[in-house]
Amino acid sequence: MTPVVNERELADRVLGGWLGRIAGNMLGKPVEQGDLWTRDRIDRYLRRADALPLTDYLPEPAADDDGPPLRPEWRQCVRGRVHGSCRDDDIDYAILGLDLLETHGFGFTTEQVGDLWLLRLPYLQTFTAERAAYRNLASGLKPPLTATYDNPYQEWIGALIRADVYGWTSPGLPRRAASLARRDAVLSHTGNGVYGAMWAAALVAAAFTAPSTRHAVDEALAVIPASSRLARTVRRVTSLHRTRMSWEDTLTTVAEETAGLGWIHTVPNAAVLTAGLLYGDGDFTRTIALTVRGGLDTDSNGATAGSVAGVLTGAAAIPAQWTEPLRDTVRSAVFGFDGVRISELAGRTLRLAGADAC
Repeated sequence: MTPVVNERELADRVLGGWLGRIAGNMLGKPVEQGDLWTRDRIDRYLRRADALPLTDYLPEPAADDDGPPLRPEWRQCVRGRVHGSCRDDDIDYAILGLDLLETHGFGFTTEQVGDLWLLRLPYLQTFTAERAAYRNLASGLKPPLTATYDNPYQEWIGALIRADVYGWTSPGLPRRAASLARRDAVLSHTGNGVYGAMWAAALVAAAFTAPSTRHAVDEALAVIPASSRLARTVRRVTSLHRTRMSWEDTLTTVAEETAGLGWIHTVPNAAVLTAGLLYGDGDFTRTIALTVRGGLDTDSNGATAGSVAGVLTGAAAIPAQWTEPLRDTVRSAVFGFDGVRISELAGRTLRLAGADAC
């Protein structure tokens, strides 16, 4: 791949990744409960609010709305009510990863990831595999036992949502990004859970220099085992997209083939994410809108799709309705980072990325 050599372009794309991740996360947050907020229910909600096609944050519910309840945080995440980002683990882990690289460099160990969790991250702001690993760390276990002992969530999406920072700091270097993400992921995940983190990091890294979304998806596939269920599912989505099957029919087909895995498992969420990226075709708004409308873990998928699309387009090309309400401000549960500026996070990320990109 051709390296990113223009420092101004690199800065714009890194900022685009942060803004895109936060905006996509905020878009999906109100309907983040995939067993309740199915794809059909999300579209029914949007249709009733006359919000299709989706081009802005979700509308707030009508007074007489009889659909499922939105997440409790919805009042901070719907259009007209966004005043800076609300706190979410999808953003906390990006911040924590940045702190990890600043503290320990690119030679960090899995044990140092765990040490930083205990130092910076409140236990009650962790979930599923991360909470199991945190508990195991506090009990004195070391990796890889932290991922395998009493942890039924080993292939869920948690490691994937931690991966973007390794892509942002490895522009045009998907294999390096995947290697960094793997070192982080094995603290809490195994199998497809680890492959999901590697794939997402590579996807973000490839987006800096790939000529198209499809090229980035193909390059990311190359870093995970071809026989893994994750790789097979992503290839399935790409093949259906190539046949010009509709987005709706593609998701219906793959949902049937991944039925039973649950709405937080890495594999079905990677399918939704891949479809959003491919059918979004480089358009930022369409990409995050389709990804969130795809259901399952909507805020996590929206965040990763927004990160990839934001890197592809750069911050300057992200429509203002997504970025202006964020007010360049992040709420975070990571100790020492609450209220930090998005532009500051991007600048610190750029310093880590610049040496290898120029």
